[in-house]
Amino acid sequence: MPDFRAYAPHATADAREIRLGPEESHHLIAVNRCSRGDPVVAFDGRGREWHCTCADAAKSGATLAVQATHQAAALPHAVTLGQALPKGATMDEIVRQATELGAVRVAPLQSERTQVHLDAGRAEKKVEKWRTAAVEAAKQCGNPWVPEVAPLQTLETLLATTAHDFDLKLVASLHAGAKPLREVVQQFRATKGMAPKRILWLVGPEGDFSPAEMTACVMAGAVPVTLGPLVLRCDTAAVAALSVLGYELGSL
Repeated sequence: MPDFRAYAPHATADAREIRLGPEESHHLIAVNRCSRGDPVVAFDGRGREWHCTCADAAKSGATLAVQATHQAAALPHAVTLGQALPKGATMDEIVRQATELGAVRVAPLQSERTQVHLDAGRAEKKVEKWRTAAVEAAKQCGNPWVPEVAPLQTLETLLATTAHDFDLKLVASLHAGAKPLREVVQQFRATKGMAPKRILWLVGPEGDFSPAEMTACVMAGAVPVTLGPLVLRCDTAAVAALSVLGYELGSL
């Protein structure tokens, strides 16, 4: 894979030339030091890639000459991470790692124990920042699919609006009775005769979901799953949840 990748969400499928915007051009040319003639892979975040050479290394508007086009196969499992907001900039890193681990969607959640409270304006800016983080991570790891980052919503709203969107819903839990993920996946396969395709993974904030929220998750059909006997930071829990799920489904 070439060292250079560029995000081109508006490029057409049959493009023979791709002109990058000022911000993307600056990052490719000034930051990454791409020069004329260097190989570059442009991608639209929806699975399409254009294998190119840099035809014009202008920092304000680089031009790529397309050599070949490739459409990546759809991901075998569509995993949505429903992540309650952590403190500080931790959500930025969660989005990056979710991108690296192949999540198709990240749904930031406001929960009872969330310590960060954002008004509408700040929430919108944060979501845009997280979307940028997803693109940056996709460039770095070579993922042709950029996960959707949904607007900030409450856990209650997510559960109410996605009632029939998933084959399997999971919630990370420290409570007694939480099942190992392998057992849950094996039971699904035995019952349905196939692996789940659309999965929701819910991960709480610092202090976890409240008992009332955990009950709401279970009532909405989410299976409490243990990530081990130790109490994990919410960002560690998110990575562990996606990693173990990917392993059990055979996609990692």
